[in-house]
Amino acid sequence: MLDIIHHGGATGVTGSCHQLILNKNESLLVDCGLFQGEDATEDTFEQLQIEFDISTVKALIITHVHIDHVGRLPYLLAAGFKGPIICSIPTAKLLPLVIEDALKIGFTRNAQLIERFQAQLEKQIVSVPYGKWQNIDNVNIESDVSDHTGAKAGKAAEEAIGTTRVKLKRAGHILGSSYVEVSYQDAATGQKERVVFSGDLGAPYAPLLPAPKSPYGCDQLVLESTYGNRNHPDRRQRRATLKVAIEQALANGGTVMVPAFSIGRTQELLYELETIIHQARSLQWQSLEIIIDSPLAARFTKVYRELKPYWDKEAQSRLRSGRHPLNFANLYTVDSHAEHEQTVEYLAKTGRPAVVIAASGMCAGGRIMNYLKAMLGDERHQVLFVGYQGAGTPGRDIQQYGPQGGWVNIDGERFDIKAGVSTISGYSAHADQKDLLNFVKRMRRWPNTIRLVHGEQTARAVLKHELETIYARKGKSVNVITSP
Repeated sequence: MLDIIHHGGATGVTGSCHQLILNKNESLLVDCGLFQGEDATEDTFEQLQIEFDISTVKALIITHVHIDHVGRLPYLLAAGFKGPIICSIPTAKLLPLVIEDALKIGFTRNAQLIERFQAQLEKQIVSVPYGKWQNIDNVNIESDVSDHTGAKAGKAAEEAIGTTRVKLKRAGHILGSSYVEVSYQDAATGQKERVVFSGDLGAPYAPLLPAPKSPYGCDQLVLESTYGNRNHPDRRQRRATLKVAIEQALANGGTVMVPAFSIGRTQELLYELETIIHQARSLQWQSLEIIIDSPLAARFTKVYRELKPYWDKEAQSRLRSGRHPLNFANLYTVDSHAEHEQTVEYLAKTGRPAVVIAASGMCAGGRIMNYLKAMLGDERHQVLFVGYQGAGTPGRDIQQYGPQGGWVNIDGERFDIKAGVSTISGYSAHADQKDLLNFVKRMRRWPNTIRLVHGEQTARAVLKHELETIYARKGKSVNVITSP
């Protein structure tokens, strides 16, 4: 059985980074993400450093562009990695935007340095179509990579003793998201092994994206477990739930603040809100302002529009009927910081009904923080959570203590929570427990080993039990690993 070393994501939800050891000279890296919330240590800079040996890493494979899967990429490049960065075609368009933002926030604001990083990244990105096997030895990049991981790389290439192929398949999490199949055959023994890395899996009925389909089978599965201990409410009813939640907040004459990730969640919400506005007959909805206050989200939304061929059938049908799910009349974008400050002040003072979608999704930074500071203490307003809130983040504290009239610490200052707080978990972009189990059950050949990652301890423990139960019912054995 091939060994897997986890450099993040194994004992927590974030920091995804998994190294598949093929032989003594060769390995693959799947994702290189940032630690967030409780997963982050006090010495953040030290935690970001790439301290593991990358001399054998033949390629980095990116499952999707969320920051907890790609945020350490600048540090990997700085450590000397110059090999291919393999990803889907949509991910290749989105990744440079994410890395530019990550560089500005946590690495440097030096424009020349950022430009050099971006140029290097562009050279190393290799976009591949979904569903086609790629022989790693045949993957070429623009730059000379004969010694792409340091002095040992050339030697590793000479002594390669196996054939490695990689295939990306749709994960349904965000646009461009993939799960990864790796097929390895040892040249000396002829022994074969197939390993699947789930990345983050989506779920049925998600706007814009088709649901993931399980692979034929594998020997080892590295499976996310974010919602391994629970199921989402009926996802088909979530649009109605979203409509009711917003209408309740608007009845108070205030602003609905929606913390959302710039990529994925923001575009799904826009799609759903366009549907509600299209179907609604009330003047309240027809005149309601939907505000994106995130330059990054606006840029991602533009790229989403450019990637229409990757939308699902329902979204394609709407386009043909003349509707524009991500670009409708009620939609407004806040660009400059000055405009942002004016918008916050105006909405906080006037109480004009509006829906504001702003990053970050876990309230761990970004423009949403200024809205929260200005409006949490006013009962007219509402915070609407539509995604997972990691332990140790302000978002989790607001979600947990807000309904009790509690308070939250933001930037060292206490803010009492008088605004309404509600959560719609049906909008999570993650598969729930049922979906995760189905991902395994729908394989024709079930894995012998399953490594559970990207989940809190309770979620991993519950999912482990459920997996062992379904295997026992079929008279099969399985080794479910919940720690490195």
